[in-house]
Amino acid sequence: MNKTSIKAVYPGSFDPITRGHVDLIERAARIFDELVVLVAASSQKQALFSTEERLRLIKESLLHIKNVKIESYAGLTTDFMKRDKIQVLVRGLRQVEDFEYERSMAQYNSTLFPAAETIMLYSNPGLAFISSRGVKEVAKHSPTADELAKFVPLPVVNALLEKMKGT
Repeated sequence: MNKTSIKAVYPGSFDPITRGHVDLIERAARIFDELVVLVAASSQKQALFSTEERLRLIKESLLHIKNVKIESYAGLTTDFMKRDKIQVLVRGLRQVEDFEYERSMAQYNSTLFPAAETIMLYSNPGLAFISSRGVKEVAKHSPTADELAKFVPLPVVNALLEKMKGT
């Protein structure tokens, strides 16, 4: 019997990647044969880290996961999925408020790319409160490396501390 390889994509701005993101990526990587972590190269948000910095930090944070690729893309996720023949879009649900937004996005995505399926994974309850926005707010107030490490992987701790020196 021939097994079809199932590729999935987990898109986001990852500015910066958090422990919550890493947990979700680890779990999704156990489910799918290949997982592409897709960094939004042109986000509407004002990014703290450049696309290149985010790609580097994600790669350094995910070295322990063998079936993950990290890429960036400036267009619609569905266009990336079509181009790379990816069948599944992975999204994380942290809080109740996320559900309506993610459901709406899933409907847009299925309209643009009917062959795609959106899979929602619930956040680990101990990490569900962590957001990139919250991490940046904490980082602005001179926390210690140990304090930041509760929220982000070690490569990000060092990058945040360095970035905040310059602000």
